[in-house]
Amino acid sequence: MLNKPLADRMRPRVLNDYVGQAHILKRGKPLYEAISSGRLHSMIFWGPSGTGKTTLARLIARHADAQFLPLSAVLSGVKDIRAAVEQAKNLQQDQGKATVLFVDEVHRFNKAQQDAFLPHVEDGTVYFVGATTENPSFALNNALLSRARVYVLTALTSDDLLQVLNNALTDQTHGLGSLAIVMADDIKQQFAVTADGDARKLLNLLELAVELAAAHNSVVIDDNISREVLSGGVRRFDNHGEEFHNQISALHKSVRGSSPDASLYWLCRMIDGGCDLSYLARRIVRMASEDIGNADPRALQLAINAWQTQERLGSPEGELALAQAVVYLACAPKSNAVYKAYNAAMSHVKQTGSLAVPVHLRNAPTALMKSLDYGKTYRYPHDEPEAYAAGENYFPDELIGTQYYQPVERGLEIKIKEKLKHLKALD
Repeated sequence: MLNKPLADRMRPRVLNDYVGQAHILKRGKPLYEAISSGRLHSMIFWGPSGTGKTTLARLIARHADAQFLPLSAVLSGVKDIRAAVEQAKNLQQDQGKATVLFVDEVHRFNKAQQDAFLPHVEDGTVYFVGATTENPSFALNNALLSRARVYVLTALTSDDLLQVLNNALTDQTHGLGSLAIVMADDIKQQFAVTADGDARKLLNLLELAVELAAAHNSVVIDDNISREVLSGGVRRFDNHGEEFHNQISALHKSVRGSSPDASLYWLCRMIDGGCDLSYLARRIVRMASEDIGNADPRALQLAINAWQTQERLGSPEGELALAQAVVYLACAPKSNAVYKAYNAAMSHVKQTGSLAVPVHLRNAPTALMKSLDYGKTYRYPHDEPEAYAAGENYFPDELIGTQYYQPVERGLEIKIKEKLKHLKALD
C-alpha cells in the first residue's frame, strides 16, 4: 500500500470523507442524495484537474455496490469500450450487479467513440460517468449529453486544501501519520497556494517535501525545503482549454468595463500561467479597435506599439509594455461604434449582393471608359466649399441614405459626431 503515491492512498473511501464540492454534495442536494441512497444515473463531471472527479466516480460505485470499470480516453479505443461493455453484461447476467463505466478525459474520444456508449447507456447495461476538463457543450456529442446529467466541479479552496493536507499528515493507515511530520501553519498555507485548487498536486508536493526532509534525516518541512519544492510552480492554465477562454474573456470584459486593476490582474494571471505573449498582444489590439475605436484612436497605436515592443524585447521586458497598453485601454473613453458599424455593413453586404458601382464613382483610364461616361459627373471635394461635396452620394443607387456609423458621446467621437451632423446639414 505504501508503495502507491500518497495522492492515490489518500482517496476518500466514504462520501463523508470527500473534501470540497459542497455546492453539489451537501445533504439535500440531488447528487448527494442519489449517492447516499445508491441510486445510479449517468453523469458527466466537468471541472479542473485534481478536484476529485475520479474519486467521486469510485464513491458512487461503492455506495451503489456496483462494479467500477475505468477507461482512459487517452489510452482506450472502441475495442476497449466493447470489452468493458461485455464485462458489464456478464456481471449483470451472472450476478445481477450494476456497472459504473468511468471514462476519464472523455472529451478526447471522437464522435464515433462517444456514440459507441449510447445503446448500452440506453438499455441499462452500464451507468456512464465521464470526467472532463473541457466544456461539455463543445467537447461532447449532444446525444451523449442528453443521456447524462452534467455536474460542475470547482477548484478546491485554500481551506479545502489545508484540510486535505492535514488529513494526509495525520492519517496513520494511508497517510503520513506514522512519520510525525512537522509543518508550520504558514508553510502549509504556502503549499495550499501553490497547489492552486488541485488536491492531487498538493499531495504530490507534500510527498516530495517529505522525501527531501528524509534525505536530510529530518521530519521537519522548513522554509528551505518549502522553497526548493514549491519553486517554479505555475497557476492553473491551459492554452487551449476552457480556463484559457474564461481568462481572456475576463481580461477583455475588464478592459471594456474600464477597470484597470482587474484588467492588470487577468493579464498577469495569463502571463503567470504561460500564455503566449503574442496572442495576448493580438487580443489587446483587438480590444483597442472593438471597445475604444475612434473615441481615442491613440489606443490602437499604443496597443500596436506594445506588441512591437514585446516582439523586440521578449520577456520580461516586453510584458510591461503589454501592461501599459492594457491600463491605457481600460482608462480610455469607450466606443463600440466602429465595431457595430463594421458588423452592420458586413451583414448588409452579404444580404444585398454585388450591387453596381455608380458610374460617377468609376475610374476612367481608357477612352472606352470615358465614352461610357465613367467618372464624368464626379465632384472633387477639394474644389468644393469646406472640401465637402454637399449632397453627393457614394453608395450604390439601391442603398442611398444608408447609415452604419453612429458615434457616441464620449472622447473624440463627440467631435466626430458634431462634424458629421454639420456635414449632413450641408446636404
